[in-house]
Amino acid sequence: MDSLPPSLHHAFENIKYHAKDILSAISGCVCQPQSRLKINGRMFKIVKLLGEGGFSFVYLAQDEASGKEFALKKIRCLTGAEGVEVAMREVAAYRRFKHPNIIRLYDSAVLQDSDGEGKIVYLFLPIYKRGNLQDAINTYTQTGERFSERHLLRLFKGTCEAVRAMHTYRSGKPSSGTSSSSPPPPGPGSDDGHEETAGFPQPEGDSEGGYSYAPGTSAPDAASVPLVSRRPLDSGDVIFDNDQDTAQNGSGELVPYVHRDLKPGNIMIADDGVTPILMDLGSCVRARIPIENRTQALFQQDIAAEHSTMAYRAPELFDVKTGTTLDEKVDIWSLGCVLFALAYLHSPFENLQTTEQGGSIAMAVLNAQYKHPTSGYSQGLKTLIDSMLKVNPEERPDIQQVLGVAEGLLHSA
Repeated sequence: MDSLPPSLHHAFENIKYHAKDILSAISGCVCQPQSRLKINGRMFKIVKLLGEGGFSFVYLAQDEASGKEFALKKIRCLTGAEGVEVAMREVAAYRRFKHPNIIRLYDSAVLQDSDGEGKIVYLFLPIYKRGNLQDAINTYTQTGERFSERHLLRLFKGTCEAVRAMHTYRSGKPSSGTSSSSPPPPGPGSDDGHEETAGFPQPEGDSEGGYSYAPGTSAPDAASVPLVSRRPLDSGDVIFDNDQDTAQNGSGELVPYVHRDLKPGNIMIADDGVTPILMDLGSCVRARIPIENRTQALFQQDIAAEHSTMAYRAPELFDVKTGTTLDEKVDIWSLGCVLFALAYLHSPFENLQTTEQGGSIAMAVLNAQYKHPTSGYSQGLKTLIDSMLKVNPEERPDIQQVLGVAEGLLHSA
């Protein structure tokens, strides 16, 4: 194993840890109805596995003291301190954006793996019992139903508003334009959100990049304060960003960010059934990345392949060109795919040809090869989708233009 190239060794290590978590999840479900975990001085019951990704698992966790439930995201850091830092940049991304359509972070912790093999980062997030848009799509696929045009436009508009908060982020200021002293949006299962998050850091932080705490609670001792890496990034590291410079300068400079993995599975549905909540900010990066040479181009392709889902990935991320700048338009393409999926229950590039007949999703994306199935949706909706699915990023609208069209269609739906 030690003689393997680093990339293959990393892959084998990831498979090993992944298998370990799967076995643990199965044994926890079969042999132990509920396992227990102590984090930041609190005891939690791990009720069940909710989902999994390449490097993480998400569990339903219940605080034994209050009975409140959370989505507990467990990230295994296979590369030591570097892996922890990457995971904590996801924490920084959750804290950066304060918006009702972007998921909030309640708390985070870094613990030693019980097997002594590296660190584990835990993130406490709200639990949304209606699931995500992909869950709704799967249900409709089975029942033969579809979203009404008005319903899908409401879901799409809220998603666009979350994306606009990222694309128009200004350093040192809350992205929603509201005061940082404003109370957080209500959490699930609580009238005002404070009962549920008592003792948990609130997501907006403060001008110094710290955490604020719910009224009536005291700050925890130093041992339980969530760890956030403050080491400045290397000058060549343009993939992730802990926002150290922008969180503190307060200049109000425009610093656009992109999500880079917009898809129905990353958009939760709030309890009201119509409010979308954008989640999984681990792929979030600075929006504007100049590509000056082939090495940078290949580096960006590799990052996109790891963090951006193929059927929703913009064509310029499949084949990154030198002399270009990656920007916010990668999210606009993905939004076009999301709206298409809401309308027709699958990505425009996940069709019979690409999924069952050996076709290439990458080639379909690079040539924008898709067509609208027969439906009762308006021509305006189809035109909006087509405007976002342009191979040339410069031909796509910006997020404000997309929102304007979506609002107009919603009013006439």
